[in-house]
Amino acid sequence: MHPYQNSSLSVDERVEDLISRMEPHEKMRQLHYQSPAIERLGVPAYNWWNECLHGVARNGKATVFPQAIGLAATFHPELVKKVFRTIALEARSKYAASVLADQRGQYRGLTFWTPNINIFRDPRWGRGQETYGEDPYLMGRMGLAVVEGLQGENPEEELLSAACAKHYAVHSGPELHRHDFDARPTEQDFRETYLPAFQELCEAGVETFMGAYNRVYGEPACGSKLLLEDILRQEWGFKGHVVSDCWAIRDFHTQHHVTKTTTESAALALKMGCDLNCGCVYEELPAALQEGLITEEDLDRSLRRLFRTRFRLGMFDETEASLNEMVACTEVAGAENGALALEAARETLVLLKNKDNALPLEANGANYYVCGPFASSLEVLLGNYFGMNSPLISILEGITGKVGANTNIEYHPAFLPDREKPNKIDWGLGPASGKDAVIAVVGIDPSMEGEEGDAILSDYAGDRRSVELPAYQSEYLHRVADECDSPLILIVTGGAAVSLGSLVEKVDAILWVGYPGQAGGQAVGDVLFGDLNPAGRMPFTVPAGDAQLPAYEDYSMTGRTYRFLKDAPEFPFGFGLGYSRFEYRDLKLEYTELPAGEDLELSVTVTNTGEREGTEVAQVYLSDLESSVRTPICQLVDFQRASIAAGEEARLHFRIPAKWMQVTFEDGTRHFEAGEFSVYVGGSSPGERSAALGAPEGVTASFQLTRD
Repeated sequence: MHPYQNSSLSVDERVEDLISRMEPHEKMRQLHYQSPAIERLGVPAYNWWNECLHGVARNGKATVFPQAIGLAATFHPELVKKVFRTIALEARSKYAASVLADQRGQYRGLTFWTPNINIFRDPRWGRGQETYGEDPYLMGRMGLAVVEGLQGENPEEELLSAACAKHYAVHSGPELHRHDFDARPTEQDFRETYLPAFQELCEAGVETFMGAYNRVYGEPACGSKLLLEDILRQEWGFKGHVVSDCWAIRDFHTQHHVTKTTTESAALALKMGCDLNCGCVYEELPAALQEGLITEEDLDRSLRRLFRTRFRLGMFDETEASLNEMVACTEVAGAENGALALEAARETLVLLKNKDNALPLEANGANYYVCGPFASSLEVLLGNYFGMNSPLISILEGITGKVGANTNIEYHPAFLPDREKPNKIDWGLGPASGKDAVIAVVGIDPSMEGEEGDAILSDYAGDRRSVELPAYQSEYLHRVADECDSPLILIVTGGAAVSLGSLVEKVDAILWVGYPGQAGGQAVGDVLFGDLNPAGRMPFTVPAGDAQLPAYEDYSMTGRTYRFLKDAPEFPFGFGLGYSRFEYRDLKLEYTELPAGEDLELSVTVTNTGEREGTEVAQVYLSDLESSVRTPICQLVDFQRASIAAGEEARLHFRIPAKWMQVTFEDGTRHFEAGEFSVYVGGSSPGERSAALGAPEGVTASFQLTRD
């Protein structure tokens, strides 16, 4: 037995011994995502590329949870952590079964390139659905829950699976130019908006960072001294490994033109600290070594990071018995995990309007008309980067499953999602009259938004050119609202903002459902018929049309997201209704004068004034009233879900971390400034629009931040 095969030694000792026994050509091949076996040393082959955005993806059967943007709408980190712990266990089981069958290909491993924590700065970005919304604090909280769920309770010693913070950094569209653009946000926006979630996950011990395709301040992200050396390694102290986005290093010479040859690109990436190449450029490492562009120590540095991950994942201590135990650790796509998928789907749903208590509907003795092609679609359950399971419950099935035998449901697609119907004979409007309700399933689906090659109906490389509801959907719904006498309920699908325009005032109820996963249809039925009191909250702002959006290619945060948007949106960040009503009162701050660098504790009383138990998502926002430079209008700094019985109240306690009281200056430095701060606690982000839509009136208090 060699020392690296001795499990009683430390991981670092084992790694060093293994590397010392490898030849240079063997070392270089281990820096490819398809790492071949080294049979003479007993090193098994391993493919590093795997995905689990909302369930083990692209590898057949797995539990399909709601898409990431839907999980963000839960404002429930504990649930998200539980979801990703379940995903990690399913991954362990599937991985072990694959190893036992000697199947070691792509999407079978334990290194997951998840979560995507890029700020969802513009709703036209097709991959925004993969993120946790537009807010740095929410992104950090939810991203941290993903990492903790995936990596297990003691990741420094033993990894359940490996998580990855991506795409580092300033990466959020346009997809059409992701391989060639140079992102140059202001230093203030860079530090205030684009980096906080990455720093949060780094400090929490995320195992992997993935570099973005684009350049940042002129340097390609996967070969950036600023990003990979100065900030990630030196400033934040990152100890894990860095992987390139797939074929991103090739862009160095073909798109960014910062190098002239493939060999130079490979050398630049490795020297700057990109340890693993998803792509083929590292095939030129032998040439780079021969030409003196890299050294063997450069190879060893990256190998230490990569093998440290593999040893902590247990890949060098596997036996047939341990692998069989791993297979049995959970029932992949089984009933227990399916129940968790339903629980998660229920918490993602956001009720945006409920005029005159149009919802919930009656399940017996009623007459309903369901329309819209997404009603029967399975695509709107899945989003992108998905696994597959049976059953997948469509929204139409979820509605049908809730009603009694004496209730009539008629269904008609009625319109196409993105174009005029070729057939001019219209049977889609007549059934909408005289019904107890028309339930229209509208919005967007993964064929209309996604990654550059996935969204087959997008003419903008996966992005959308407009955030407004597609014209042919809108036209039909206006006809129903104007010409028919039935209450109109909208169910809005999609992973991003869909502006409804004047329909907001015309319809009776609006439910945003995102891409809710395998049990999405059942969850929707539960809300529509009152078996569930919804409590989801919008993780992004829905703008009041395209005119409210800045230029897509502009990476300044001016006018973007609730933090910097001065005009009234269609629906605000953090907004969501339920079948209960809540009141806030008696906000107490621990201190009204606080020394700089100290956290601030506060508490508030929330009362359920409704007639049924409900869950309120209480949110804390901070505003700097006296800063010497531009600061966000307000900033989410804490939140809490609270289930409160009808007529009861709860005293909720919060803590504002001191770091969110710092001011980010124009040069990117962060410091405390003495002055007055305002604290707002309520059920949505502060503003007149939240109140106009029915959010409970929040409470405010102020404190003075003093110098040390």
